[in-house]
Amino acid sequence: MFGELSLAQMLGFVSFALGIAAFYQKDDKKLKLVMVVFNINHMVHFFLLGAVTAGFSALLSAFRTALSVKFQSRLLAYFFIGCNLAVGFYLADGWLDLLPIAGACIGTYALFCLEGIKLRLAFFVGALCWLSNNIVVGSIGGTLLEATLLSVNVVTMLRLHRQQQLATA
Repeated sequence: MFGELSLAQMLGFVSFALGIAAFYQKDDKKLKLVMVVFNINHMVHFFLLGAVTAGFSALLSAFRTALSVKFQSRLLAYFFIGCNLAVGFYLADGWLDLLPIAGACIGTYALFCLEGIKLRLAFFVGALCWLSNNIVVGSIGGTLLEATLLSVNVVTMLRLHRQQQLATA
């Protein structure tokens, strides 16, 4: 299932590091900026693995994340969700190819419409979709990333919750 340590797999480990750095951020803007770089790297990683649907989903994610730094818009969210669905259904060879599309759609809604703990909770659900995809396509770094992000996201949500409690006390 998991191939030799190729350039594709090495880029997966770079994605692993970038993803951890992104989701460790308590500041939403910093989170999004690191995510842009992560998504570009992840796109190349997936294309090299031959996971075309996931690659295009990562490309769309880079664009949507960059726009989400400046704009909070349900209209933009729905536009990118529509693009993801269109690309996904066009490129998908089977239902498993829709896993990254589901993860990207959840992430898109989160980036444009949510913030704080709700943003990270949606990312948690999206990470479950991406984890499944990464196992299927044989992405070692991606699998490690999503498994770790599930934990890091929980820790960050707890930190944010504690910070909110202290602010209201």
